[in-house]
Amino acid sequence: MLSAKQGGPGGAMRACGRASRRRRKKHGRDVQAASLSHHLQCVRLLRFLRRRGFAPTPLRPATFPGTGRGLQAVRNMEAGQLLISLPQSCLLTTSTVMDSYLGPFIKSWKPRPSPMLALCVFLVCERHRGQDSDWFPYMDVLPTTYTCPVYFSHDVMALLPAGVRRRAFQQKETVRRIHSSHQQLFRTLQPVLSKPVEDVLTYEALRWAWCSVNTRSVFMAQPSNSFLQGQDVYALAPLLDLLNHRPDVRVHAGFNQATKCYEIRSVCGTPRFQQAFINYGCHDNQRLLLEYGFVAPGNPHSVVYVDKETLCDLLKGDRSLEQKMKLLSENDFLDNLTVSSEGPGWRLMTALRMMSLPQTLYHQWRAVLHGQAVGEEAERWSVCAAVKLCEGLLLGTLTALDQIASLLQQGEQLLKEQLQVVEALRLEEKCILGSCLESLRGSLKVSSVSSCQPDVNDAS
Repeated sequence: MLSAKQGGPGGAMRACGRASRRRRKKHGRDVQAASLSHHLQCVRLLRFLRRRGFAPTPLRPATFPGTGRGLQAVRNMEAGQLLISLPQSCLLTTSTVMDSYLGPFIKSWKPRPSPMLALCVFLVCERHRGQDSDWFPYMDVLPTTYTCPVYFSHDVMALLPAGVRRRAFQQKETVRRIHSSHQQLFRTLQPVLSKPVEDVLTYEALRWAWCSVNTRSVFMAQPSNSFLQGQDVYALAPLLDLLNHRPDVRVHAGFNQATKCYEIRSVCGTPRFQQAFINYGCHDNQRLLLEYGFVAPGNPHSVVYVDKETLCDLLKGDRSLEQKMKLLSENDFLDNLTVSSEGPGWRLMTALRMMSLPQTLYHQWRAVLHGQAVGEEAERWSVCAAVKLCEGLLLGTLTALDQIASLLQQGEQLLKEQLQVVEALRLEEKCILGSCLESLRGSLKVSSVSSCQPDVNDAS
């Protein structure tokens, strides 16, 4: 959905009582939101949707502190009430593309393109047509750039945590491959373009379109199409895509076959003049950053990931390290190792417990991975190893935050927006690691990590 920095349930604790409630009512978020209903872009968009059968909604476009554009309730919305209902004629899908002037060209492409590519090409061509496009009112409100990693400069990529950085590079490579491998197909579109195809379907234009589809589309299965290959589940939903994500919000969303509308129904309701939110799913902040280009403060699903290299660094000098890493890999214990604010995840602690055992107890390694307990000394070693591991991750996070602060003082606006979203991720992870360390040290009843450094010689 929307690519923007999101507001979440986190933040400073508020004072309680009748007087503070009156002050919040007077100075709260409702008076901070600024309506966009009178802006020409929004006026054109609403007219465009009404011509296609869209009925008035109790939501209006507005800007909000922390989230940017969103949808504001103009009256109290009760639990179970319909937030928005968008007719099928307002949705931009592959059916839209195949029924358009691009349809005959795309139907002739061999090999068959993916639904994502068909949508991306349509967006680029429609933006190229400007006001001549039937979809111009929607094209005109789409962001011109995104804070997804595929847009990140090399300097910003280097500031991401290792795991998400690898996936971000893969994302960049995916978009570059899509662009470079379809040049011959793109050239067939020259008859419908007013400029050379290489000046229209550029890498930058395709990147913009890919992010537009990836961040703003809703899941909606499409009828099978013999001219396309791959899963076809994308639908761009004008206006509806202004709804921002909040992890604690619950909604019912989907295409209603009876009404032929994509509908979103609130589970808990929305007070008048407050921002209406939806929930994109139980995603941690790394996933939100990768897929949507934002971080949700106070996200209860967020964790810090521990990669294989970090585990290896923890046990440098352990003569049986290679053997232990092989066993962890064979038993699928090198993926999804996490740390939450409540402590290390079960998979991580299980891996550390196995790694605490010496070579002489090799016969117990596999049993520990299956849940067998270890002795008191080995358990303490495992907790100490987790403390050292979190200390190292926290040091890396603090170093990255210092580098971000330095770059923010000298960067241009686009670079600053990229840095700010990475900074938000690092600050969330700093809080998670700090809370985890507090929990671990409490369980050890020590005030510092120095008194329980893991000793690989004792361990193996």
